[in-house]
Amino acid sequence: MRGRPAIFNEEELLKKAQILFWEKGFTPTSLEDLLEAMQIGSGSFYNTFKGGKKELFSKALQLRRNDLNDFKQQLMESESPIDLIKDFFRSLAEAETNSHLMGCLIVNTIIEMSFVDQKFQDDALNVLKEMEQMYTWAIEKAQKEGRLQNKTQPEILARYLVTFWSGLNVLRRMYPDNAILKTQIEMQLSIIS
Repeated sequence: MRGRPAIFNEEELLKKAQILFWEKGFTPTSLEDLLEAMQIGSGSFYNTFKGGKKELFSKALQLRRNDLNDFKQQLMESESPIDLIKDFFRSLAEAETNSHLMGCLIVNTIIEMSFVDQKFQDDALNVLKEMEQMYTWAIEKAQKEGRLQNKTQPEILARYLVTFWSGLNVLRRMYPDNAILKTQIEMQLSIIS
């Protein structure tokens, strides 16, 4: 006789787990934490995620990559992708305190997984490299169209934005104050005006 059929949405489970990983990190998050957050039993958990916690974390990282791909699509369709990038950074100064304290799942993963899990570290690094490529394309387009006065090589400016993103996610934890962050963000964005 088989057990009850699963009556949950896998994507909803992933989002719940992603938030938990985002707040606590991979290592400190226990199976019990995950089961409680997802509100499922261990049988359902392993039936859905046969690779256990590692599979779940990998899928949580993939959700962030999907968000990046959605943003990339918006950039490709925008008349002014550089303005869309600026708006993205500016929107961080409107986030709630808890969002500031969580930082960025991708940056958090790189820090936590360096010298611990090469695959997770590489997965997270690849997301930032994709972000860099996306920024390079947008900056090159803006320079060609005369929308960006800074003539520094697009790759260098793109790496600057990735560095800015990574550092900003630490600064958000130091100063989870939107007024402080807004001033800091505007100063940093002046390089791509």
